[in-house]
Amino acid sequence: MPVIPSSFTTEVVDLLLSEAQAIQAVAQRLDPPLVERALDLLLACRGQVVLIGVGKSGMIARKIAATLTSTGTKGVFLHPSDALHGDLGLVHSGDVAILLSNSGETEEVLAVLPYLKQRGVHLIALVGNLRSTLAQKVDVALDAGVDKEACPLNLAPTTSTTVALALGDALAMTLMRAKGLTPEDFALNHPAGRLGKRLTLRVQDLMHRGKDLPLVLPEATWLEVIQGISQGGLGAVAVVDPSGVLWGLITDGDLRRALQKVALPALMDMTSTQIMTPRPIVTYPETLAYEALQLMEDRPSQISVLPVVDAGICVGLIRLHDIVRSGL
Repeated sequence: MPVIPSSFTTEVVDLLLSEAQAIQAVAQRLDPPLVERALDLLLACRGQVVLIGVGKSGMIARKIAATLTSTGTKGVFLHPSDALHGDLGLVHSGDVAILLSNSGETEEVLAVLPYLKQRGVHLIALVGNLRSTLAQKVDVALDAGVDKEACPLNLAPTTSTTVALALGDALAMTLMRAKGLTPEDFALNHPAGRLGKRLTLRVQDLMHRGKDLPLVLPEATWLEVIQGISQGGLGAVAVVDPSGVLWGLITDGDLRRALQKVALPALMDMTSTQIMTPRPIVTYPETLAYEALQLMEDRPSQISVLPVVDAGICVGLIRLHDIVRSGL
């Protein structure tokens, strides 16, 4: 296996710093009125934001479209060649197009410009040359130029694509802030991620209910309590009156402790009310599952099971295990 010279490790760091400096240089060069104009067009857009690019710029355009979509602004990627062969049908009046080209002379991008204008689409360019054809034909051209690529041959798109991506991200994040997107709004677009689950998954989505809900009456014997815990498989039973109002909770631990304390002659007379934890900590169906998790964990002694109540009626049980298994 070949040994990588230590100088190569230094080069990795130097190239990262070079790209960071290029981003900083673009940030310092940006013309505030042009940035404001671009943001105004994006904020006023009632359609979709169409991202257009070819090659590596096309890949960056796809990423910016995805970022916009996930942060409250519908973004779609359109390859200019596909646009000229039918896909232009997804573009409508009132849309905004963001076109990416480092040179500003990419033939495919320039070829689609007249047809975008015919449809009344506002045009924004992220371009490396403000004197280019593309920059001259759009509504707003934002300077994404770089002095050189990180590529040792100054050929492979590296620094230029990094700058374009950073500029696109900056526009998307500013747009998100201007639209007042909340963490809850963000989570709705990311339901499978941990953040999404924390802000959308509710107790009612995870709790055991109906026929899976182990219940006993206040006068239930200790044998009936054991049977309820065993059959329910949740390690606990809720004690409720005939109308379903919660009286207490009995866990495996509660049962063991009660059996240790009671004298053998009195064992047969022991009922669930003598075993249960009265007025237990409860949660509600609409409570976020993450809040229920915190309720169970953020205490000197963890709680493994919570009764779920609605207007005092026990409608479910939720276990710590259920919440953890959900991915929170």
